[in-house]
Amino acid sequence: MIIALIIAGFFIWILITGKIILSIQFKKEVKTLFGQSESISSNLFHSEQIYGLPEPVQRYFKYILKEGQPYISYARITHDGQFKTGLDKKWVHIKGEQYATTEKPGFIWKGVTAMFTARDMYIADKGRLVVLLFSVFKVVDAKGEEYDQGELLRWLGESVLYPTNLLPGERLKWMAIDSNSAKLTFNYNGLELFFIITFNEVGEIIQMETKRYMDKENLETWIIKIAGYEELNNVKVPTSFEVLWRLKQGDFSYAKFNIKRIEYNKAEMF
Repeated sequence: MIIALIIAGFFIWILITGKIILSIQFKKEVKTLFGQSESISSNLFHSEQIYGLPEPVQRYFKYILKEGQPYISYARITHDGQFKTGLDKKWVHIKGEQYATTEKPGFIWKGVTAMFTARDMYIADKGRLVVLLFSVFKVVDAKGEEYDQGELLRWLGESVLYPTNLLPGERLKWMAIDSNSAKLTFNYNGLELFFIITFNEVGEIIQMETKRYMDKENLETWIIKIAGYEELNNVKVPTSFEVLWRLKQGDFSYAKFNIKRIEYNKAEMF
């Protein structure tokens, strides 16, 4: 009995220590992220910026942005939802905390379930995914060119949460497709990314589709479905996301997130 209690106490100590170390590491990574980007909030949106853009893109910005609205430099976000660790796995409840920068592309996300903690990030132009079982035992530490591409795509797709980031510029271009869709291209650090974006009649972006590395070799169709637009902190953003892979066998959804809180231009943690 005494031995069992000692073992249980030792295990609890490991879990507590692991969570403390993880918290310290996450704070360091957030500080690094914010330290590498600058404020661009002195820039203001003006309707002249969208002249000549494809009609559905103009419709989006007219619906989303207000004349004279400051550019978003930093975003901090919390969400809950459901997540799958594999296409054949069951849904688990997840809570997430995320920080993003726009002047220099970057983000870090921490997702927590009952079993694991994951950190997904694009910092210093490098993508990385780290997964810890019980916030202690590292089971995944993935990086490389495919993660550079995939994490930058995630940052770009989530720009609907910091929408001034989608305004045209030197790195970002829009091309017409039809009355309800357009192609977005983004060139950065040697990577050429794109999304085929679908809009509804109101002007909301409702779907974003691209090609993303599912593993080290195979590019597959990756889709973000978007809904539930609300005005939060004077910015109209979606609050509901579903992320899926469109494979030959069919669609495989693996993330369903609901935005709970979002704040802008505060380069610090919650």
